[in-house]
Amino acid sequence: MPNKKKPVNKNKQLDATNIEGLHAEVLEQPITQTLKVNYMPYAMSVIVSRAIPEIDGFKPSHRKLLYTMYQMKLLAGTRTKSANVVGATMKLNPHGDAAIYETMVRLSRGYGALLHPLVDSKGNFGKVYSRDMAYAASRYTEVRLDAICEEIFRDIDKDTVDFVPNYDSSMEEPTLLPTTFPNVLVSANQGIAVGMASNLCGFNLAEVCETTIARIKKPTADLMETLLGPDLPTGGELLFVEKEIRGIYETGRGSFKVRSKWRHLPKENVIEIFEIPYSTTVEVIIAKVTDLVKVGKIREIADMRDETDLSGLKLTIDLKRGTDPQKLMQKLYRMTSLQDSISCNFNVLVEGMPRVMGVGELLDHWIVWRMDCVRRQTSFTIRQKEEKLHLLLGLRSILLDIDRAIAIIRETQEEAMVIPHLMEAFSIDKTQADYVADIRLRNINKEYILKRVQEVEKLQEEIEDLKDLLDKPTRIRNVIISQLKHVKKTYGTERRTQMIEAKEIQEEAIEEEVPAYPVHLFLSQEGYVKKITPQSLRMSGEQKYKEGDGAQFAWGTTNAEELLLFTNQQQCYKLPLAELPDSKASLLGEYLPARLEMQQDEVVVWACLANGYKGQILFFFENGKVARLEASSYQTVTKRKKLTGAYSDKSPLVTALQIAEDTKVVMQSSDDRLLVIPTEKLLTKQTRSTQGVQVMNLKKNKVLKSAVFLEEAGLDNPQRYRARSIPSAGTLRKEEEPSDQMSIL
Repeated sequence: MPNKKKPVNKNKQLDATNIEGLHAEVLEQPITQTLKVNYMPYAMSVIVSRAIPEIDGFKPSHRKLLYTMYQMKLLAGTRTKSANVVGATMKLNPHGDAAIYETMVRLSRGYGALLHPLVDSKGNFGKVYSRDMAYAASRYTEVRLDAICEEIFRDIDKDTVDFVPNYDSSMEEPTLLPTTFPNVLVSANQGIAVGMASNLCGFNLAEVCETTIARIKKPTADLMETLLGPDLPTGGELLFVEKEIRGIYETGRGSFKVRSKWRHLPKENVIEIFEIPYSTTVEVIIAKVTDLVKVGKIREIADMRDETDLSGLKLTIDLKRGTDPQKLMQKLYRMTSLQDSISCNFNVLVEGMPRVMGVGELLDHWIVWRMDCVRRQTSFTIRQKEEKLHLLLGLRSILLDIDRAIAIIRETQEEAMVIPHLMEAFSIDKTQADYVADIRLRNINKEYILKRVQEVEKLQEEIEDLKDLLDKPTRIRNVIISQLKHVKKTYGTERRTQMIEAKEIQEEAIEEEVPAYPVHLFLSQEGYVKKITPQSLRMSGEQKYKEGDGAQFAWGTTNAEELLLFTNQQQCYKLPLAELPDSKASLLGEYLPARLEMQQDEVVVWACLANGYKGQILFFFENGKVARLEASSYQTVTKRKKLTGAYSDKSPLVTALQIAEDTKVVMQSSDDRLLVIPTEKLLTKQTRSTQGVQVMNLKKNKVLKSAVFLEEAGLDNPQRYRARSIPSAGTLRKEEEPSDQMSIL
C-alpha cells in the first residue's frame, strides 16, 4: 500500500527554536494602553448593557424578555410554553436559553421574588426562600404577561420610547419601557458589574405612587410621610430606625434589619416560623440552627423541620419542656439569619451613566423621563389626528358635489388619471384624493359623508387641546398624577413587611441565660481544652492526652464562666465556656489555636478564669519586673473575642498570678535564688502595656524562672528569703529546701 502522509498536529507543543522565534515577535505595550483598548470596553459593556438597571427599573435581559412576550400577544392571551418564549427571546438576547429562563423565573409569580410579579406563571418555578427547591424545565411550565404589564407597555406603540435594531438588525427593540409608575422602586433588583454593583430593594406600589404624586405636587415634601419603608416579597418585620431609613432615602446607600415572623402553639409546644427575611433561605436557617444545637449553644430545641407546602412557608420547631418561646426566638434572632441586614445601593443608569441616587433624586429623574414619554405620546397622537383631519377636510370638499366626483371617476378613461382629475376638480392634494377614491361604492352617499365630516370640528378641538397640553408642563404632570392614581387603585396592595420600632424591640430584648452547671476544665500544654461535667468525670478513667502532652492548667468552675488565655504575642483571647461542648476524659478536647485562629507560632503562656473580672493580675517577666493590673482591664462592653496589647512586650512573660487580695509570692531565678515579696508593695498600674516595676535584680545572663504563691512553694523557712526592700537580688536556696515545688511553672 502507498505510504500515507501523516496529518500535521496543529496542537503539538512548540519546540525551543519555535518558542524563541515566537518571543521575538511579541510587541511590548504599555499597561495603560492594554486597559484602554481591551479592558475598558468590556467593563463599560457590563455596566451599561448587562448588570445595572435603568430608570424604567429593568436590566436589558428583563426588557428583552418582556418585550418578546408582548410581541407574542401574551399580555391578554392564553399562556404558552416557557420554551416558546425562551426561543423567541433569543432573537433579542443571544446569551443562551438557560440564562433567559432563569430571568423569566425571577420575574414569575410562582418564584415570588417580586412584590408585583410581571410574569403570570403556571407550573413549578421554585421559591425565592428555598435554595434547594429547583424550578422545572421550560418545556413543563407555561407563562404569560401579568395584568400589571399593561402599565409597563402602555402607549409603547405611540413613539413614547426610542427603538434600536437588535444584534443582527433583523428587528427592533425598545431602549426603555414606558412604565406609568416608578417600577425602579417597586421591583427589587440586584446586579454586579465591573468595579460597581447595584442593589435596589422593593417598596410598596401604593406607597410609591402616593409618594410620587406628593413629589410632583411639592418637590420638598418629606418622603417618609408617604413612603414608610422597604416592602419585601417574603414579608417579615422591619426594625424601623428613622436615621437609617432617612439615610437610604437621602443617599441611596445604607442597610436595614428584617426579622422573621413566628407564632407559638402552646398545645403542641411548637414554634411556627411563617415569614423569613428576603436575604436568606430555609436551608441556611435550618443548617445554622442544627450547628448551634450540636455545639450546645442552644439547648431548648428538640427538633426542627421544614413543613413548607402549597399554603406557604412554614418552619416548625419542637420545644423542650419548660422552654420560654420568647427567649428562644430572641436568641435565634441574634445567632441566625432569622434576623438579617439588607443592604441598599441605589445605582441606576441615567442617560447611559451609572449614578447612585437617593429615593428623592431617583423620583425626580423618573418624573422628568416620564414627562418626556407623555410629550412624545401626545405628539404622536397629534400627528395621527392631524392626518385624519386632513383626510376629512378633503372629504368635505366633495360633500357639496358628490355627483360630480362620481362622474369624474366614471368618465376617466385611465385609472392613473383618476387621482389627478380629482385633485384638479376639488383643489385637494394627492393624499386626500387617494382617500376619496378609495371610498367604497356603498358609502358614496350624503349620510355617510355628513357623519364623517361632522368629526372635523371634534378633531380640531382635540388637536388644539393636545397642543395646549404640550405647551403646559403642569397639565403633563396632571396626566402623570392621574395615571399614578389609576395604578394605585387598580394594582395597589397592603404592605407585606410589617414596620416595628427598633427601640421597642431593644426594650424587650432578653439577656441570654447561660446554664451555670458545674464543670471541670483542663488545658493541656499543647493547647487542648476539655470541659467535663462532674458526673462524666467520676465515670471516666485516666485523662487522655497526645503523646508528649500533659496537663498545664485545671479548674473547677461553672459553665457560665469565661476563660482568659494570654499568649506569647501579647494577645488575650476570651473564651466563654458555654461555647465549648461537654467532653469526656477519653477525648483530646478542642484544639484552641485552631478554634481561636491563633498565629502559627503563637502559644498560650498563661490562662485564668475571669471570675467576674474582680481582683488583680500579677504579670512576671524574665527581666525580673512585675506588673500589677486590675482584672477589669480585660473586661469589654462588646463581646470581643481578642484583645491586642494584653501586656508589655519589652520582656517575655514567664507566668502570671491572679489575686483577690494581697498575699505573698515567691520568685525564683535561673541561678536558684529565691525572693519572697508581699504583693502590697506592688502598685496597681492603669495601662495594660506597662513594663511594671523591678522586683528581682538578676545577674548577667540570668532570668526569672518561675513565680508561685508562698503557700504553694513548700519553703521550710520563708523568712530567710524575704526582701527588706525591692528590688532585691534574692537569696540562694538552702540545699535542704525542696526545689520541685518551684519548678512546676
